[in-house]
Amino acid sequence: MPLHPDRLAQRGFNQAVEIARMLAKQTGLTLSPRGARRVKDTTPQAELPYEERARNIRGAFACDVDLSGKRVAVLDDVMTTGATLNELAKVLKREVRPESRIW
Repeated sequence: MPLHPDRLAQRGFNQAVEIARMLAKQTGLTLSPRGARRVKDTTPQAELPYEERARNIRGAFACDVDLSGKRVAVLDDVMTTGATLNELAKVLKREVRPESRIW
């Protein structure tokens, strides 16, 4: 799960990437921490009530990588409502070129 650059600078590390790094090492999967990026610095989801979380995270991610033919796993350090994972999944799904979609 990408962090906004300001949040990453403040925290000093991305906890989800650190978890994913260990998982990738154990499974042999490729880790691509720069495959998606956070473009909107949002209020931390934990500070918001459930009904505001989806709105808060809308438009927060971008992906410039063509994911056609790829299998993608997204890892977040904490999942509560799923709003953040859902928003990132929407962005990643848009990066699959129409001609390569399997239905």
